[in-house]
Amino acid sequence: MGCTKTNVIKHCQIHFLLFQIKLNVLLTQKVRMHAIQVDSVQRWMEDLRHMTEVECMCVLQSKPIGVDEDAPGELIVSGAGAIGQHVTRDNLQTLLKRALVVSTELGKMFQRLEKGRWQRVHSTAVRVNCHVRSLIQEYSTARNAPPEMQKYEKSLLEKCMELNVITERCLHTEDEYFLKSMKEAIHEILTDVSDSFSHMIDMALANEIQILICQIEDSDNVFAISTAISNLLSLTQDGPQLCSIIAKEGAVVALLKICRQDCFSSLYAQALRTVASICCVEEGISQLEKVDGILFLADILTDSTCAEGTRAEAAAVMAQITSPHHTSTQHLASFLESMQDIVTALINLCKSASCGEVFLLASAALANITFFDSMACEILLQLNAVHILLQACRDRQRVDTPYSKDQVVTILANLSVLEQCTADVLEEKGMQLLVLLNEKPSSSSPSESAACERVQQKAAVTLARLSRDPLVAQTAIQLKAVPRLIELCRSPGERNNSDSVLVACLAALRRLAAECPDSIGPSDHQQLIKPRLVDSFLLCSNMEESFV
Repeated sequence: MGCTKTNVIKHCQIHFLLFQIKLNVLLTQKVRMHAIQVDSVQRWMEDLRHMTEVECMCVLQSKPIGVDEDAPGELIVSGAGAIGQHVTRDNLQTLLKRALVVSTELGKMFQRLEKGRWQRVHSTAVRVNCHVRSLIQEYSTARNAPPEMQKYEKSLLEKCMELNVITERCLHTEDEYFLKSMKEAIHEILTDVSDSFSHMIDMALANEIQILICQIEDSDNVFAISTAISNLLSLTQDGPQLCSIIAKEGAVVALLKICRQDCFSSLYAQALRTVASICCVEEGISQLEKVDGILFLADILTDSTCAEGTRAEAAAVMAQITSPHHTSTQHLASFLESMQDIVTALINLCKSASCGEVFLLASAALANITFFDSMACEILLQLNAVHILLQACRDRQRVDTPYSKDQVVTILANLSVLEQCTADVLEEKGMQLLVLLNEKPSSSSPSESAACERVQQKAAVTLARLSRDPLVAQTAIQLKAVPRLIELCRSPGERNNSDSVLVACLAALRRLAAECPDSIGPSDHQQLIKPRLVDSFLLCSNMEESFV
């Protein structure tokens, strides 16, 4: 019984922790975006107006019921919404802030309940009740809540009141048996409160999102639609939870409808960019497939009369839906029907790209496509893709970041499994690019450092695969590939302490050693070539930076 109770308690605590993390992520990203758009002094003055103790709303003469040193004050944000074009976005921000406050208080209740601090448990229950009632009242004032949401509101208010009553009873007794039984009852009520609150918040978010979608569907004003799409796009940046809700509310269908109307041609790129963001979740891809979105995207990509920006955003959607991170691949069946046209359009977009962003989007889509079907690799080789990609790498206007180079070497690594690729790389003098392996980040950005690591790793993988051909191996050795690979293996700093780069470099070094044993010195051969791969890996991964 004790074990079961402990498991229930842990389950409840985990449930609340996950919910709070979700809200924290959404709120942090939302506040960060808001901070960029609003003057800092103005923001401080807005927040200052709403700093108060929540208990003051519930008693006469604005006196708090009790003082809690753990929570001297809470941020209370008005739910009325700002006047202007960002009303819905502001309402969503308000919802997320208030939801975070409630989830934080519920988390405190669990902690204090475990410690048997009944006075604190009751004061926290009072605050939860006040926050929930305030949230519901403010939201109802700003919006007409749908009937289904009203049901959860009613249930939530009843549970909060029950929580108040039962925690107050615990203040007036010292009966250990009674308090123990009350502990279990309070845990059950807290779980019910969490479920009702979570459902209510999701419905409120969906309601706000539906207002934006209705603006997109019902308006014929380009500016109004553009504003609604812009707000929807900003919401997609707040994480997969909101993207799932946006997809379920029919945003993908509404956005593609815009893209099918000539009168809204100026909105095509913006709408497709939003679709790409929504398709980071399975629900978005599912909605895209239901309206033949993949075939529609193929039509855009192959239409030379479409603006480059529109085709680039269509490529971004393609990159998103073909990402290896997606667990479901059912949607790829319709993609395969248009494989030839899509791959051709994307490599042509890489060839004609006027800037680095366009090239990045097109090459990212191609890189993902080459992972799941070898036919795409064969098509690319027939289209002289190696020449196009290597030429782009010599053009700083198109390949200007490690992110773009990452896509290029990914494509080359996947193409290198085919024999024809070897001749193409040699003909285009591609070995010079592969053997450099010295990509360094230009800033301290973690994402840029990660991209540089991927470039090193995939270049080494490509080098290893191509070096099956003795001519390639000889060319690589003449270009000093061996000393650089040894340096990457022995110096953790050169590979940014990346184990994946180490493994790839060891594999490439062993391939070159197999073709040209004399290219490796005795000491390096003894440590990097002769042992098992795992032993060499362990040796190099434990080396200090000063190893000589």
